[in-house]
Amino acid sequence: MRRLAYGESLLSKVIDASDPAALTRYDIREDHFGTDAERRAYRFIRDYAAANGGAAPDYRTVVAEVAGFTYMPEVADSFEWLARKVKADASKRMQHAFFTSREFSENFSAMKPDEFAEWVRGKLAEIEAGTATRTKVGTDIKRDMAAFLDEYRKRKEGRSFKIWRSKFPTINREIGGYLSGNVYTWYGRSGRGKSVFTMEEAIEAAFQGASVLVWAMEMSRFEWMARAYSSISARRGVLSATIDGVDYEAGFENRALLAGKLTEEFERGFEAFLAQLNDMVPGTIIVRAVDDADFSSRRVRDLEADIIATGADVVVIDPYYYMTYEANTSRTTGGDAAETSKALRALAGRTQTVIHGITQAEEVRDGKDDEGNRELRPPTRAELKKSKAFLEDSALTIGIDTLDGIGVIQMNKGRNGGEGVTVEVVYLPNYGIVREMETGAEAAGQFNF
Repeated sequence: MRRLAYGESLLSKVIDASDPAALTRYDIREDHFGTDAERRAYRFIRDYAAANGGAAPDYRTVVAEVAGFTYMPEVADSFEWLARKVKADASKRMQHAFFTSREFSENFSAMKPDEFAEWVRGKLAEIEAGTATRTKVGTDIKRDMAAFLDEYRKRKEGRSFKIWRSKFPTINREIGGYLSGNVYTWYGRSGRGKSVFTMEEAIEAAFQGASVLVWAMEMSRFEWMARAYSSISARRGVLSATIDGVDYEAGFENRALLAGKLTEEFERGFEAFLAQLNDMVPGTIIVRAVDDADFSSRRVRDLEADIIATGADVVVIDPYYYMTYEANTSRTTGGDAAETSKALRALAGRTQTVIHGITQAEEVRDGKDDEGNRELRPPTRAELKKSKAFLEDSALTIGIDTLDGIGVIQMNKGRNGGEGVTVEVVYLPNYGIVREMETGAEAAGQFNF
């Protein structure tokens, strides 16, 4: 008994319905067909339609022109069902060809196990993408109102998405906080505090109950934890400090923690502080740091696995350019960073996380005042280094600069507002103090900005 050929059935239905456009609607390609006769019939129908105003040829013409093609009259199955069957068969053939290929065997022998597994996953993903059946294009705003209302109610109840508030009130006022599903890019020149600012936002989210994942690819875990403990203890005001004549509620001194040189009294206080940390911070912060032995693979796929494993709501990537970039399929300068940026944007949407990423600004000549002192100047949009793609794919890009106990945050590109707005900051990270500067006459008298 002759096996039913779904390719011949699909092409026969195209002929009967005089609808060659169905092949385009369902993204049916020549390599989806399993026999040479089907592939030749496919080409003939497409060529005929192109020359005859989109019409299909008569079935007798196809049978006469294409040797070996069997016409199936009155096919009742839908185009969608037939397309699924044709692509399912194509997927099996392509997978079999891949697993039995010389390339598969050679790479199995030559590659490291993790590299080989990554390569296999990538190839299978390509096959899957190439044989997927699209049944619906986009959303009809007139017909899909019920889906919108369902999403609206989920958002109203806080079940669909989250807004994580910034530590800096001006950012909350201008953009409403950080919206899940979006990427936010922080940038500044080397040594100006990018890691500190994103750490502050990570801690702020944890104080709101978020699960936070930090990829600290420049910093050891001890250094990151010391900075975090200084910041958290400053929020609790565990110490009083007078700095340049101004009294502050401060935290444990970061440099003393790093050097192991707290006084005995402060050591006792620090141990008591750590004992209460679980009650202080409702959320969780998980740090993967540069000195972690198992932190060697840093692809977007690895980040997604970590997000799933930790249940992360907020992610910090410090910095972007120490990730393993995606393949540069465009073969253009900066294409690997651009592909990575797009993948991170898609990842944020897929996992409904907030992603804070760090990159560097171009190094430029610092402005000086009349006395030769460097002036605060956050970088502009044009100075975003490494890849302009991070500018395009981010909901907000944030330039920063710091100098002698003060700093400035500038919102340089905002999809939801805030563009050009600056935030003046008290910047004393050694004592855990990084906060928006108070406004008013009293604050203006304390700081000459």
